[in-house]
Amino acid sequence: MNAIWIFMKRNYRILIAVVAISATLWSFMPKAQQQDPEKDKMLLDLISIVIDNAHYSPSRMDDQFSKGVYDDFLDAVDPSKRFFIQSDINEFKPYEFEIDDMIKNRDLTFFNLVYDRLQKRMTEAKVIYRALNDYPYDFTVDETINIDSDKLSFAKNYTDLKNRWRLQMKLSVLANLVDKQKIEDDKKAKDPSYTPKTFEQLEKECRESTSKSLDEYFEFVNELQKSNWFEIYINSIVTQYDPHTFYFAPEEKEKFDISMSGKLEGIGARLQKKNDHTEISELISGGPAWRSKQLEAGDIILKVGQGAAEPVDVAGMRLDDVVKKIKGPKGTEVRLTVKKVDGSIHVITLKRDVVEIEETYAKSTIVDKNDKKFGIIYLPKFYIDFENDDNRDAAKDVAAEVEKLKKAGVQGIVIDLRDNGGGSLKTAVDITGLFINSGPVVQIKSSNGKREVLNDHDSKVQWDGPLVVMQNNFSASASEIFAAAIQDYKRGIVLGSKQSYGKGTVQNVIDLNQIVKNNTFGDFGALKTTTQKFYRINGGSTQLEGVTSDIALPDRYSYIKIGERDAKNAMAWDKIEQAPYQPTKSILNYETVISNSQKRVAANPQFKLIDENAKWINDRKEDNVVSLSLDKYKKEVAAIEEATKKYKAITSYKNNLDFKSLPDEIQQFKTNSDLAQKRKEWHETLSKDAYIDEALNVLGDIKSNFVNKEPMAKSPKTKLLTKS
Repeated sequence: MNAIWIFMKRNYRILIAVVAISATLWSFMPKAQQQDPEKDKMLLDLISIVIDNAHYSPSRMDDQFSKGVYDDFLDAVDPSKRFFIQSDINEFKPYEFEIDDMIKNRDLTFFNLVYDRLQKRMTEAKVIYRALNDYPYDFTVDETINIDSDKLSFAKNYTDLKNRWRLQMKLSVLANLVDKQKIEDDKKAKDPSYTPKTFEQLEKECRESTSKSLDEYFEFVNELQKSNWFEIYINSIVTQYDPHTFYFAPEEKEKFDISMSGKLEGIGARLQKKNDHTEISELISGGPAWRSKQLEAGDIILKVGQGAAEPVDVAGMRLDDVVKKIKGPKGTEVRLTVKKVDGSIHVITLKRDVVEIEETYAKSTIVDKNDKKFGIIYLPKFYIDFENDDNRDAAKDVAAEVEKLKKAGVQGIVIDLRDNGGGSLKTAVDITGLFINSGPVVQIKSSNGKREVLNDHDSKVQWDGPLVVMQNNFSASASEIFAAAIQDYKRGIVLGSKQSYGKGTVQNVIDLNQIVKNNTFGDFGALKTTTQKFYRINGGSTQLEGVTSDIALPDRYSYIKIGERDAKNAMAWDKIEQAPYQPTKSILNYETVISNSQKRVAANPQFKLIDENAKWINDRKEDNVVSLSLDKYKKEVAAIEEATKKYKAITSYKNNLDFKSLPDEIQQFKTNSDLAQKRKEWHETLSKDAYIDEALNVLGDIKSNFVNKEPMAKSPKTKLLTKS
């Protein structure tokens, strides 16, 4: 989940913490290069001291804390309980209430014990699954499996563990077998002369498929290094403080930075592991690889060379290591030796460049409904480039999209924040400022009780017309700040799931390398830790409760506990003093708009069906026991399919709306067919979206003093240094 992470120059508490940490760790600095165990101990020290000094509400490190780490670590490394046996747990158990003391004493005994035992059990598991799949399964036996691992205890012994693997693999083969039988029956029905494959043939194919999937799983696991497992251990510790405190190993921190800026420096190709080879799975539109027209999906990378240097054979190399060799600074040269899909071998030279990941960015479309023209802006995250203010960010991009929509003559705008997990606080404040006069947007409270109000200081309003904000259960953090501000000002209508995710905490990313003096260990990564909480301008927190939609629409999660309120160690909801603000008078018929929508939704067959489906999903959530008898399994599948037949109509819904790109984008299509295809797919998705349809109905109902004037630019002016 992307979150809001902010670092302010005037946050003296953090600066003091950094100074304290540096002083404390000085005595731990080695004179020479140390082995990994010493680096791991140092990392424990860094993490502990940073959290003690910087976290909003550091938990007491006691026996309860220790048990939380113990449970979470075992659950993280063996979530399906298919590796450890009870004798292992008996060996681990004495450490259950000792981990707090072990952390303080830089003691890695528990981690090493679990890690070594896991490697041993994984090696044994390979022998188990390969032997089990040598012979056909008997699907006439009346036995069952509970697919909810939380309801299972660990295997009693090795024999019990083998049986657990047998049941899990049998289920995999059975599910695949039933699907294949149906395909064969359909082929026979279409072509009476077709000779279906025998049961024995299909069963053998399914066993081979299951083995292949497990081979790929263990191939991935084998690539993990001990440091990867230690990263899991560290996060089992830090998430005891709250679910958003998180440790980034060096490589993960780099991926996080890319996800937030939407940019990377490289060739613009997505890679995947295929057996011992690295395969190109996708070319990123506009990147060097895409522009060169020499690479394509399916090409296998055999060697990587840097400029004129001798190329390195990458067969069998870890995917992350291959990626490291291909990525590099803008303007540098990389030579790839690739095996093309047709089997030919080519050496392709590319110059690295800044690659923009297009799907990260805001985009807009226009649509006519009921003789009115509306605009939709989809914002997938509140992105920003922390290193360069001149580069694109969400606020500048949304402002640009608003201008384009105004020029197109729209009479209302939808801001679609569904599945937007958040991002930069700065961009949330700036985007809110595009739709309101100057005033408070969000409040922030530090652990010392100090309250700060972040304001939009620019009195210009970029869009003063009808506005709808769409959200769902997975709209979080910065999305909730924006939606809450629009709602509190009564500037627009918030429409979507009953409530948003419910994340009301602020995280600060601390580079651990900047804390350690004379570091000879290498990169320590970074710690994202909760330093503040944010509140609406009405004083209420979005923590746990999220933002309640003005118009709540049914969805598949309507009756299921989801979001922050379902997260372990989540911080509590509370309230502070209201900020001084005045609601706008943008909507002249606020209550009528909501009432009209509620009536439409109540009478809408599509929403009725979605609500029925949500209730059905809720009723079935505890139904986790599956039969492994072929006949009974088929009956269970048939019963589920029969019950869900009417819900299939949900996916076939059409709103009969025609969504169109704006002129400047249509111009780009002439030279960028990939972009054209992506927009076509997005428009097709929107044409099947009942929620968008109702959002446009709401826009059409809104009465305001709005007149679409000539574009009036508004530049984001919030001066905050933010990390996200």
